[in-house]
Formats: sequence, structure tokens, C-alpha cells
Amino acid sequence: MPQVEHLFDALPADRRRRLTELGHEVSLPRATRLFEEGRRADRFWIIRSGQIALDQRVPGRQAAVVETLGRGEVLGWSWLFPPYLWHFGAETVGHVDALEFDAPLVRALCEDDPILGRAVYRYVAETVAERLHGTRTRLLDLYGPQGGTAGP
Repeated sequence: MPQVEHLFDALPADRRRRLTELGHEVSLPRATRLFEEGRRADRFWIIRSGQIALDQRVPGRQAAVVETLGRGEVLGWSWLFPPYLWHFGAETVGHVDALEFDAPLVRALCEDDPILGRAVYRYVAETVAERLHGTRTRLLDLYGPQGGTAGP
């Protein structure tokens, strides 16, 4: 299954325009904390340039970076699913330019326009599935059998 490179590529042109009208450009300096795990997810971003690190809290230790996102990627999916709480934290690695969206407005647009809504939900679901697959691969690299052997 080919991956959609950008959320806007997943939308028909007229729907793309409607969604684009809800976004606004933001410029974020290095080390900007965008959100914290467990807090309310009320925004999301499409990264235009730069990188953003997703991290997860580790009790008694510094937060662990679990993935780094870059140009064209969507930052945030927790805004789309109740209870609308972030599953990770996020911080800019360097300077980042992005399109920022107000999540409640986009959710309302998705409810009002089933074609746009289905495309957004599908894109986000494919993104989550791809990131889950990447996480599994990294876990196997770290903890899987070494050298392909299956036993002692």
C-alpha cells in the first residue's frame, strides 16, 4: 500500500482548500515544547521545515525520544480521538516552520464534510499504523534475537 506523503495529497482539491483555510503559519525556535503527555490535545501541525522529537516520560529519568518527525509529516493524532489527550510529548529539535491547526475546528469540519472527514481519518490511521510498524521494527532491533538465531 503506497503511503500518502502529505495530508493535503490525501484530499480532493476543493477539500484541501477548505482545510488549508483553517491553518496558520507558525515559526518555532529550537527547544520549543509543543505539548506534554497526558495534557489536552487541541492542535496539530504539518511540518514545513525542521524536526520535532516525540518523547515519552520515563519515571525517575529524563524523557526518552521515541521518534523524530520532519518535513511534510503531521505532528499529532491524539486531537482526533477522544478523550483528546496527548500520548507523547513534543519538542522542536531546531528551528521549525509549520502549519498549525485548531483541532476542534478541524473535527467540526470533518463532521460537516464526510468526504473530507473520511480522508483525514484514513490519513491519520495510516500514519499511526506506519509509526507503530516503525516502533516494532526498532524494538526488534533492540530486543530481538541477535543474528537471526531462534534459540540457545
